[in-house]
Amino acid sequence: MTDQQSHEDPIEVRKRMWKKMADSPFLMIGLTNANEHSEPMTAQLDEDADSEFWFYTRKDNRIAPGGPAMAQYVSKDHKVFACIRGTLTEETDPAIIDKYWSNQTEAWFEGGRNDPNLKMMRFDLSDAEIWEGDQSLTGLFKMMTGMKIKPDEAGRHTEVAL
Repeated sequence: MTDQQSHEDPIEVRKRMWKKMADSPFLMIGLTNANEHSEPMTAQLDEDADSEFWFYTRKDNRIAPGGPAMAQYVSKDHKVFACIRGTLTEETDPAIIDKYWSNQTEAWFEGGRNDPNLKMMRFDLSDAEIWEGDQSLTGLFKMMTGMKIKPDEAGRHTEVAL
């Protein structure tokens, strides 16, 4: 990875991040103003909503109060890393809560969809730093042989508004 900023189109970078998240929607998320660790959550993604995603949680969960938050993401193939800044707010629209409900979600709530402790949170994204590890063949060879890798041989780093 590198600190070299990419001059690539932010829309394309964002599309690649969303595609990777669709393959593996697991993030670490935490409130930025709380003195608590982040925790793993499963994002509910919508291909028509590219500036928000949702989480099912419990009313007594550490992210339940909402507010400014950060989410960290690593793709399954370890080629995309992202730190996403946004705001967590309670989702109260029953249609949204029902839209993403699944058997996997049901397993986490004793009372199912009607569990009194069920809470859905919406993460409204503001911006992100995204690192893409897409090493060139030269970069891979240098890494395998212990040679110094130039920034343009290691991948891309982009800051994007979401």
